[in-house]
Amino acid sequence: MGVDLSQERFEGADLAGADLREAWAQGADGPRVLVGCDLTEADLRGVDLLDAVVEDCRLEGARLEGAVLEGAKVTGGGAAGAVFGGAECTEARFERVDLANTRWQGSLLTDTVFSGCRMTGAGLTSLRGVGYSFSHCNLMLARCKGIDLRGRVLEGLRLDEADLAAADLRETVWVDARLRGASLTGAKLAGADLRGADLGELTLAQAQNLRGAVIGPAQARMLLGALGITLAE
Repeated sequence: MGVDLSQERFEGADLAGADLREAWAQGADGPRVLVGCDLTEADLRGVDLLDAVVEDCRLEGARLEGAVLEGAKVTGGGAAGAVFGGAECTEARFERVDLANTRWQGSLLTDTVFSGCRMTGAGLTSLRGVGYSFSHCNLMLARCKGIDLRGRVLEGLRLDEADLAAADLRETVWVDARLRGASLTGAKLAGADLRGADLGELTLAQAQNLRGAVIGPAQARMLLGALGITLAE
């Protein structure tokens, strides 16, 4: 591999397939900085990336189970198919990262921020922590069963065909968002403002899942139209 793993800053390093568990098990003197590095399928299980800065790196298929990413900032690049199960991500930020088909089961996401990320097909079940947020993210087909987003402003989210069964969406405010084909079976929607969400064409059974939510006149007409009822002006 020929890379000195004891240093704190890495630029353009080829760490594809590397087992970094022993070298990075403990924190460095300062936060690790990785810029333009290839960490494809690297083994990062349990590594210490506290307050790390990761810019434009490749992490496709990497294993980060149990990794410490508290305070880390990950910007650009891609980590499609990476596994973050059980990772400690408190106050971490993921901005403009390709996180398609990533797995986060059991991760601690207290105050974690996802902004502008591609998260199609991501597994976001059994999350720990509170205050995590998503904005302007593509979450199509994401598995979000039981996710707790109560009270959040959900702006620019695309959740077409996502699984939101049993999710806590109470008092959420949806802005420029999409929920076409999303499963809301058993979701809690009391006080949710869905006027800024594209709900698509709903069946009667699907409409019943919206009980407690606020919708706009155009949405109401669409729902009634699905039942063959015309709303007169």
